[in-house]
Amino acid sequence: MNISCIILAGGKSTRLGHDKVLETVGNTSLLEQVISRIDPLSKEIIIVTAKERTFTQLASRPKVKVVSDIFPGQGSLGGIYTGLVKSDSFYNLVVAADMPFVNTSLLRYMIGICEGFDFVLPRVNGLFEPLHAIYSKNCITPIESILNEGKKVIVELFKYVKVKYVEADEVDKFDPQHLSFFNINTKEELELAKKIAAGAAD
Repeated sequence: MNISCIILAGGKSTRLGHDKVLETVGNTSLLEQVISRIDPLSKEIIIVTAKERTFTQLASRPKVKVVSDIFPGQGSLGGIYTGLVKSDSFYNLVVAADMPFVNTSLLRYMIGICEGFDFVLPRVNGLFEPLHAIYSKNCITPIESILNEGKKVIVELFKYVKVKYVEADEVDKFDPQHLSFFNINTKEELELAKKIAAGAAD
């Protein structure tokens, strides 16, 4: 299946105090960690960011294109909308740029079960993971309507499209520690990510 990947990199990193996606985890930046993990699955990689941001270090990656938010200031939902509009694929994998341990096998499994659905996302312990999900282009119109109503909550989309949940037992087959959903907002989380990458986490 031809699928594109949308990486959301528009956050302001207010809790960390600086641009977190360029922080190094392992031997590369957070952003490049994510790219390397989703690259085998994607025919193109779309990085959605604020207008003032550029990623010159990605210039040598022909598969990667950087686009600016169509709905600036509208959070993840605005970024997802932008990525879907700019994508060449009907199905699109969406992840956040601060999730360095996304599991390629889990993502490949999700791609394999997405046909016939518009929104495929993990549901673990009653929590949804909409930034580790697959969206079809059928989501574009309802997302635009939600944003035009002044709403930013991704779960609003559930009412308008065909949803497939990936349950905890399915996730556990590929990622029993659920590290795929680990994201970095604080210095403590950044340090923990470095330990995990080094194989030194408890």
